Amino acid sequence: MADPARARKVADRIKVVVAETLEHRVKDERLGFTTITDVRVTGDLQNATIFYTAYGSDDDRAASAAALESAKGKLRTAVGKALGIRLTPSLEFIPDALPEGAAHLEDVLVATRAADAELARSRQGAVYAGDADPYKKPSDSDDDPEPDDDDA
Repeated sequence: MADPARARKVADRIKVVVAETLEHRVKDERLGFTTITDVRVTGDLQNATIFYTAYGSDDDRAASAAALESAKGKLRTAVGKALGIRLTPSLEFIPDALPEGAAHLEDVLVATRAADAELARSRQGAVYAGDADPYKKPSDSDDDPEPDDDDA
């Protein structure tokens, strides 16, 4: 089993090699605009999980997934040549959930901005129910009788 630092270095190298190979050597019309976001390698360096995002509609993403599956052999060959380790890891492509998560967060932010705007509109004509400053303050007047020292 490789140490985690070596697995991290191998994963980073696989990420670079796969991205460069997709850009320069894989000529598939279905690929579209695909970005390699992350690579995770198992501790024994025999399996690599490659996360990617594909820009476009659902059909474009499905076409990109099919293109990556068909180019898996060419990509694994490029990874094996570039790494120079005894066993070339098998590659598995998984679409990254980053765009869906970002879209969900954007929807939440839009809803929050709308709620804030509604609150600001309702607050414009509002007045306080009681005094503007509801906190009690010590009085500075001389109306309070001072305790006599003779009573004690």
